[in-house]
Amino acid sequence: MKIRTFIICVLLSCSGLSYSQNVKLLSVDQLQERIKKGQDSTYVVNFWATWCAPCIKELPHFEKLSQEYKSDKLAVLLVSVDFKSKLNTAVVPFVKRKKLTNPVFLLNESNPQEYIDRIDPSWSGSIPATLFIKNDKKKFMETELTYEQLVTEYKKL
Repeated sequence: MKIRTFIICVLLSCSGLSYSQNVKLLSVDQLQERIKKGQDSTYVVNFWATWCAPCIKELPHFEKLSQEYKSDKLAVLLVSVDFKSKLNTAVVPFVKRKKLTNPVFLLNESNPQEYIDRIDPSWSGSIPATLFIKNDKKKFMETELTYEQLVTEYKKL
């Protein structure tokens, strides 16, 4: 009886560990290097924040896209533009609560106007925003996307 109770306790305590998502800091240079190294992949990079309602609404679409097209060479990256000081207090708890499975990063840049221009010169800075990249093809969209729009843009590449 004691062994059975012990095993149940161990299993219950481990079940909370089965979901583990790290949020890493990422600079624009690191993002560009990652994309450059994956020349044979299509990248869908979503810029979002924990306080942005339209961003939160569309996050499940990116999760679904990566699941439905997991046999493709597709990399979906979720890049939070929350303040770096919010990493452990807002971003990590949010990611865990939402059980996001795509790689999640916190943009590690200090000058918003500089990184905005480097990501796409047409970007006003509003979010949600999504960057689609495959080889030399690139499309930037500064709007909330439905799942259908997301799939359409992905397939266009």
